[in-house]
Amino acid sequence: MLTVVILFLFFAIVLYFLLGGADFGAGVIELFTSDHNKHRTRKTMYQAIGPIWEANHMWLIIAVVILFVGFPVIYSQMCIYLHIPLLVMLMGIIARGTAFTFRNYDAVKDEKTQGLYNNIFVYSSIVTPLFLGIIAGSAISGQIDFGATTFVDAYIFSWFNWFSVAVGFFTVALCGFLAAIYLIGEADNDTDVRRFIKKAKALNIAAFVCGGLVFIAAEVQNIHLAHWIFGNAISLTAVIAASISLILLWITISKGKKMIARIFAAFQVTMILLSVGYRRFPNFIVLKGGQNMSLLTDHAAAKTIDDLGIALLIGSLIILPALFYLYYSFREKNS
Repeated sequence: MLTVVILFLFFAIVLYFLLGGADFGAGVIELFTSDHNKHRTRKTMYQAIGPIWEANHMWLIIAVVILFVGFPVIYSQMCIYLHIPLLVMLMGIIARGTAFTFRNYDAVKDEKTQGLYNNIFVYSSIVTPLFLGIIAGSAISGQIDFGATTFVDAYIFSWFNWFSVAVGFFTVALCGFLAAIYLIGEADNDTDVRRFIKKAKALNIAAFVCGGLVFIAAEVQNIHLAHWIFGNAISLTAVIAASISLILLWITISKGKKMIARIFAAFQVTMILLSVGYRRFPNFIVLKGGQNMSLLTDHAAAKTIDDLGIALLIGSLIILPALFYLYYSFREKNS
């Protein structure tokens, strides 16, 4: 049953990145959109993320619950040593959701308040994935020091380092790229399609550059990221698959197959996550000094894991059909 719980954990993390990440990326797209085109961009964005913008956080909640119940030691240590980036990320999620709701459904839509909501939405859409990436980078950077004796060493440098910040910017660029690809499929005219394709290309380049910065930062901090990714067959295959899917993505877009491009984009990001995650599994947190916190050893009692696994299996039979129906209902409404 432990395997089932771990699979659900990674399933929730990947889906949150693919769906919630594209949701955040919509704000990144809006930031780099001219005032002349912002109205059309927002209209397309509402149509794209409207069905699932709030349901996306369900995957984050599931991941948090799995960690809290099934891996309490890992959960508690993350909340202690990474409480600052976690707090900023959660504040960003709240601010973004609030701004999205009020700017879309506010009964009184004056220019001043709408401008405030727009700014909160856009900048929280950048801050949130930035700190999500910082948290992920911190978990594998080996900078978390259980033996730290000062506040700065324990709670600042555990996440505020070149590698974690580089991963954060890479995450922002990747989210923007995902959003641009998804929005291409929602555009209802050729002008908007070309505009989103242009943004997708720009963000694709930005993700490539930020990815390079991640490798440079890893070398600076003596993190053997290149060896993790290129030193084993599974991770190397995932990188090759991600590269091939990127080529196929642009081919399908050039042929007008916009919906298939979404599949390739999601597959590419999944392969990127796999290329890094496979080499580190089952270690969820890499500590300073070479120690690790493992999903296979630092878990709750067997009875708790069994009950959690059963609950997840039963819950998936309820949640997944309901989620698909929710998406289907909104698609039919907008068609």
